[in-house]
Amino acid sequence: MAGQTIIVSGLNPAAILQSTIGGGASPTAAAAAENGTRKVIPLSRDALQDFMLSIITQKLQDEKQPFYVLDLGEVVSLMDQWKSALPNIRPFYAVKCNPEPSFLSILSAMGSNFDCASRAEIEYVLSLGISPDRIVFANPCKPESDIIFAAKVGVNLTTYDSEDEVYKIRKHHPKSELLLRIKPMLDGNARCPMGPKYGALPEEVDPLLRAAQAARLTVSGVSFHIGSGDADSNAYLGAIAAAKEVFETAAKLGMSKMTVLDVGGGFTSGHQFTTAAVAVKSALKQHFDDEPELTIIAEPGRFFAETAFTLATTIIGKRVRGELREYWINDGLYGSMNCVLYDHATVNATPLAVLSNRSNVTCGGSKTFPTTVFGPTCDALDTVLRDYQLPELQVNDWLVFPNMGAYTKAAGSNFNGFNTSAIVTHLAYAYPS
Repeated sequence: MAGQTIIVSGLNPAAILQSTIGGGASPTAAAAAENGTRKVIPLSRDALQDFMLSIITQKLQDEKQPFYVLDLGEVVSLMDQWKSALPNIRPFYAVKCNPEPSFLSILSAMGSNFDCASRAEIEYVLSLGISPDRIVFANPCKPESDIIFAAKVGVNLTTYDSEDEVYKIRKHHPKSELLLRIKPMLDGNARCPMGPKYGALPEEVDPLLRAAQAARLTVSGVSFHIGSGDADSNAYLGAIAAAKEVFETAAKLGMSKMTVLDVGGGFTSGHQFTTAAVAVKSALKQHFDDEPELTIIAEPGRFFAETAFTLATTIIGKRVRGELREYWINDGLYGSMNCVLYDHATVNATPLAVLSNRSNVTCGGSKTFPTTVFGPTCDALDTVLRDYQLPELQVNDWLVFPNMGAYTKAAGSNFNGFNTSAIVTHLAYAYPS
């Protein structure tokens, strides 16, 4: 049975993964291969298509509700890539990017820690059985009630970039260690820049360190974020250099030696990640090579989430106006595709013509037409695609949207009573040759 691909669907992917490749705090595909156990792999394009067709034909013949597929093999592969490229940097997954519990469970099983920005996110992560010492409260401006909650549950590492935050933490959580969030000199030209809202300016660093020192709070290190989505990896170079200057300023002030550097997010899978890893390692070697005991962490979000999720939607309406084809689908900008609004994302669609073209469900070689795809609500803003080339399709055919894991379902609403999509979870693995 060497090389045979098997698709498994389940409600507890972390347990499936553990039973598939064995126990341990940080199971990975590479470790599984070395141990002679079954290797978790991403689904091939054909295997993913076949799996989605099986869901549509066996489970959704009547309701035809939209759904996601979470490819756990893809998540395992991404974790392997992270550990290979950045072995000395501990990932704290940014929960805000996608808080799907199956996804968080699998990341936890592989040893990831978590970046939480609110009490609700902390509660959510803790409810999965994850220890509070694996959480960084990475929001520089927190409600006092959230700080009180963090103290109660033992989340003892947080960020700050203002004197007011120092006073709140001194009052409500004096045992918490702090990371001074600085503003990078360059924001990486990201789709979602962070600099306009967060991060201390260079002239603010000394006063903020002194404020924490006067409050008898421990500043354990520095954090920054170059921005999210298509960020220029060169921005890490200047940000890490600036972080080193903060370490040196703290030393001059006689503060306890800093031991943590948080290089934030801005990582995207593929070529950008390869380039980013080179830039980060180069800057660390240049500026922190004399810090052998330094703990380096990061806050990746879309790196792990984006490519692991695929969304399938049903065509519920159609209109023809000359060459133009207009389709309505049962998910949209108020649901899973709110990433178009909030994350400035560009989505792509492929057909699954399960009704109109069963012998060629992907419509390979078929004529295409300029197409508009609308979401299901009554708001004209709810337009998913414009002037997009798609083949002739019919009501009850499906449209598939890949790479839909980042900032999608988490921010959806139930506008007009349309619910966001359910999650279908599966795991693919192959017996080693």
